[in-house]
Amino acid sequence: MQFIKTNIPDVFIIEPKIFGDDRGYFFESFNQKEFEEHIGKINFIQDNESKSSKGVLRGLHFQRPPYTQSKLLRCIEGEVLDVAVDLRQDSPTYKQHLSVVLSGDNKKQVFIPKGFAHGFLVLSETATIAYKVDQYYAPDYDSGIAWNDIEINIDWGVSPEDVQLSEKDKNLKALVEIEHPF
Repeated sequence: MQFIKTNIPDVFIIEPKIFGDDRGYFFESFNQKEFEEHIGKINFIQDNESKSSKGVLRGLHFQRPPYTQSKLLRCIEGEVLDVAVDLRQDSPTYKQHLSVVLSGDNKKQVFIPKGFAHGFLVLSETATIAYKVDQYYAPDYDSGIAWNDIEINIDWGVSPEDVQLSEKDKNLKALVEIEHPF
């Protein structure tokens, strides 16, 4: 696996070595030893999976302390634009974001540490996302910021009319309107 540093310290893109032939392919999607050598020790405790249709935008979500989560994400099928926003107030990259296309074809993964908001937009007809987390879901600590926050200024590459949001995500506020948790 290749662990690629990004413009935001502590966020990594991980590219696996894919071994393929006319029968199909094989790759390691996670290797604890390599992960710890490049990123550090993270105790992942749960694997999640979601499937969504084209135009579905999930995010930008995070959990407030003491239930913050680190995530390791990959797209099993389809294609998504995955976004991580640095919400750590003492970080030199505070309010900056990273966007990366994850797909079933490129097999890339993204590691997002605690202190970030996360979201993704489905670019293909459907997409299946799998991700590991190091903290259980805590509904009372669930939070987020609006996907179209002007201050964060994410270019999702689609018209707002083409975005499908859950009721919960429609009600998320701009970063300036929420209590800063990190």
